[in-house]
Amino acid sequence: MAEEKNTQGNEKQHGRKESSARLTSVIRISGKDVNGSLSVERAIDSVKGIGRDMARAMSYALENKLGIDPKDEIGSLSEENITKLETLIKDPQKYGIPRFMLNRNKDFETGKDMHVVGNDLIFANRQDVSRDVTLRTWRGSRHQYGQKVRGQHTRSTGRTGATMGVTKKQAVKPGAPAAKSDKK
Repeated sequence: MAEEKNTQGNEKQHGRKESSARLTSVIRISGKDVNGSLSVERAIDSVKGIGRDMARAMSYALENKLGIDPKDEIGSLSEENITKLETLIKDPQKYGIPRFMLNRNKDFETGKDMHVVGNDLIFANRQDVSRDVTLRTWRGSRHQYGQKVRGQHTRSTGRTGATMGVTKKQAVKPGAPAAKSDKK
C-alpha cells in the first residue's frame, strides 16, 4: 500500500504514467526528428508544411478514424500507430481532411490535390519558381531580380545594397578658428 502511494506520487511529480517507461526520446516523422515528450498534435505541428490548423484537423482525424489520442505523448506510440500517422500525413484527404486545407491544390504537373510536407515542399516551391523564371512570367522576372513578387510597393521598402542618403556636414574641429562674422 505504501509502495502504491509512492508510485502515484512519482506519477504526479513527473507528469507521466507508468506505461511511458517505453517512451522514446526522439521520433522521426516525415523526415523531421521530433521530441518524444510532445503531444501528438504538437509533434505533427512541428513538421514543415503542417500548420496549427492542419495539425488540429489531423489530430481530429487521428482520434475519430484511427483511434489514437492526440493528447498522448508521441514517444509512447507504437510503431504501428506511427506508420498510421505517416499515412495520414502523406494522404490527409483519404482520412476526411477537406480539400481547402491542402497546401497544393491542382498540382501543375499532375492536376491532383495533394499535401506536400518536408523536403518535398521545399523542392516543389523551388520548382515552381524556376518554372516561372524559365517561362518569363512577371512573377518569374520579379523572382529573378530579387524584387517583391506580390504587388507590394518598393519605393521605400525592400531596399538592398549600399545605403545612399543624406550625409551630415563636417563638424568643426576643436581648436580651429571660428568663422568671423561681419556684423559690428
